[in-house]
Amino acid sequence: MAKSSADDEELRRACEAAIEGTKQKVVMSIRVAKSRGIWGKSAKLGRGQMAKPRVLAISTKAKGQRTKAFLRVLKYSTGGVLEPAKLYKLKHLSKVEVVTNDPSGCTFMLGFDNLRSQSVSPPQWTMRNVDDRNRLLMCILNICKDVLGRLPKVVGIDVVEMALWAKENTPTIPKQLGNQQDGPVEVAGAEGDMKVTVEKELVSQAEEEDMEALLGTYVMGIGEAEAFSERLKRELQALEAANVHAILENVPLMDEVLQGLESATNCVEDMDEWLGIFNVKLRHMREDIESIETRNNKLEMHSVNNKSLVEELDKLLERLCIPSEYAACLTGGSFDEARMLQNIEACEWLTNALRSLEVPSLDPCYADMRAVREKRAELDKLKSTFVRRASEFLRNYFASLVDFMISDKSYFSQRGQLKRPDHADLRYKCRTYARLLQHLKSLDKNCLGPLRKAYCSSLNLLLRREAREFANELRASTKASRNPTVWLEGSTGSSQNVNNADTSTVSEAYAKMLTIFIPLLVDESSFFAHFMCFEVPALVPPGGLANGKGGPNDNDDGNDDDLGILDIDDNDSKSGKSTAELEALNESLRDLLDGIQEDFYAVVDWAYKIDPLRCISMHGITERYISGQKADAAGFVRLLLDDLESRISMQFGRFVEEACHQIERNERNVRQVGVLSYIPRFATLATRMEQYIQGQSRDLVDQAYTKFVTIMFVTLDKIGQADPKYADILLLENYAAFQNSLYDLANVVPTLAKFYHQASEAYEQACTRFISTIIYYQFERLFQFARRIEDLMYTITPEEAL
Repeated sequence: MAKSSADDEELRRACEAAIEGTKQKVVMSIRVAKSRGIWGKSAKLGRGQMAKPRVLAISTKAKGQRTKAFLRVLKYSTGGVLEPAKLYKLKHLSKVEVVTNDPSGCTFMLGFDNLRSQSVSPPQWTMRNVDDRNRLLMCILNICKDVLGRLPKVVGIDVVEMALWAKENTPTIPKQLGNQQDGPVEVAGAEGDMKVTVEKELVSQAEEEDMEALLGTYVMGIGEAEAFSERLKRELQALEAANVHAILENVPLMDEVLQGLESATNCVEDMDEWLGIFNVKLRHMREDIESIETRNNKLEMHSVNNKSLVEELDKLLERLCIPSEYAACLTGGSFDEARMLQNIEACEWLTNALRSLEVPSLDPCYADMRAVREKRAELDKLKSTFVRRASEFLRNYFASLVDFMISDKSYFSQRGQLKRPDHADLRYKCRTYARLLQHLKSLDKNCLGPLRKAYCSSLNLLLRREAREFANELRASTKASRNPTVWLEGSTGSSQNVNNADTSTVSEAYAKMLTIFIPLLVDESSFFAHFMCFEVPALVPPGGLANGKGGPNDNDDGNDDDLGILDIDDNDSKSGKSTAELEALNESLRDLLDGIQEDFYAVVDWAYKIDPLRCISMHGITERYISGQKADAAGFVRLLLDDLESRISMQFGRFVEEACHQIERNERNVRQVGVLSYIPRFATLATRMEQYIQGQSRDLVDQAYTKFVTIMFVTLDKIGQADPKYADILLLENYAAFQNSLYDLANVVPTLAKFYHQASEAYEQACTRFISTIIYYQFERLFQFARRIEDLMYTITPEEAL
């Protein structure tokens, strides 16, 4: 059998700790389950309400000559610690009822006469078993009798049965309560290791002895059956006679009683009638009350719904309301710089207002309301009006800015003064309206197309004017003597030294043109892409090369493309590039920069006329700039550089073709003797070309070398074939001269080294043929004699020879 919680010392110590400071002593503590019920009925555990674990503790407190008894209810806190919940005084205990509907008999209720509301259902206490129930109830009854001098009403259990259970099941040790009047009471306690349980006999020893003596004085004579039977008959007859006599004597009294009963019956019937009437009235009142409560609940719900509806309508009206200052700004406000903050605020409000009337932000049930549709139409009208006004202003503003700069000659290069284009003031003024452009894009993307064209058209005029004036002054200020384009012409003589003039200023002028304008064009492209809200990556990567040199001073406007503007729409994708957007940007950049390439072509053609070999250095400079342009959005600048490279390659190709024609013209000259003139001149030309090589122009020069040397060797062979007698001598002399003149260059130039080895092989072949010719010419008769001797050895015998 499981140990009872009434014997749990730890539980008792926990209860004493919970009521510490009250000077009360715990007599018994036991675990119970609490639920709700009403008198005469039970609430089964697990239905209606969940049973809650509680601890009931019976405690006493000595106060002078009196002792007070209490019933404490303790509950478990969150940490599992007992804490006081309720306190009942046992002097107010009026009723103990064991719930008969509980088959186990472990559930009971305690009634107190001092509760404020007797209509509240009292708690039901359920024990683990009947023994725990009997132990607790016995303790409560004994304390009530000994301390309070009375017993509460007990319902549902026999008190004598409980006393017998206590005598059979609980060993007791008497323990005196010092201030009791009725003698010793056995109270549950702990002395050492011994358990003491509360018990008090309901019938005292003296009362029991008196009952036995009374029963002993009455001799029934049960041993004599017949006599006892006769005696009973006599007594029965006497009793019946006495009853009849008493009845006859009490007839008047009975009549009075009957009259009283009849009048009481009449009163009861009247009262029943009154109660019926009252019941009907109460039923009608109850129905009226229920109807009133129903209407009240409906009215309350209606009031709550009306309040919520008013709040929602207020929010909707707040969305639909157009502030007068914003309406005035959007429809007729000025676009001056001082008023831009108000314009931006109005744009932000208009954007938010339009979004708030869309389905994701607006409840779908409001979307089809007429007020919402009308307000959305009004906002759309405001939007179209503002976009039209702002677009017209910006188009005129761009044109006026450029016209002002073009009309001022101090912005451009003048005679004797090269001026670097400076667009800082132009960009500063444009940045004032950058935020406005972003709002225009969020309001109407289609409006950006005309604005972009207007900006490109205006700025293109400025850029072309700046490039033209700069290129003209650059050519006028560059002093360089013009070198003849004839390098390999045979009529000039083999010993003539040509093309010694210094033309480095031509390359420097071309490099200056690129240094000034390529970063400018890249910055303008980047600024245009940001300013006109293209969703593409930056044109110049951070730390990237904008001018091909990477110098810190090569790009003075490297940071001008940073507008300092945050994106309005944070939901736009910032990763990857939109193909359509990039195509639109490249098309706009073509409109922005188209035509400026003509001034670069003019500089290239001018440099070619002064010194064709400067095409080599210009090609290297252009290649370096091309390698520095990596951003996709700077496509037009890269196309411009590619066109310049093609133009330079074309001009250099013209020079190579003319030089080849000069070599071929040697074939038509009179008989050639000795080293041809183009052999040493080619060495001088190759030396000069090597001096002009920069960057990646090696391929261009190697291609020219291949063309030159191939034509030279072919022409040399053709000249040799024209005079076969002296062909080998001519080849010997020219191949030897080719090797001697290009020996140093062949050691450092792989392409020339290849032709050097080719000339060496041709020299050896010509030398072999020439030596064979000399030997044959000197020993011709000896060779004929030897040949005849060999013929005779095959035709005659030895005897004939003798």
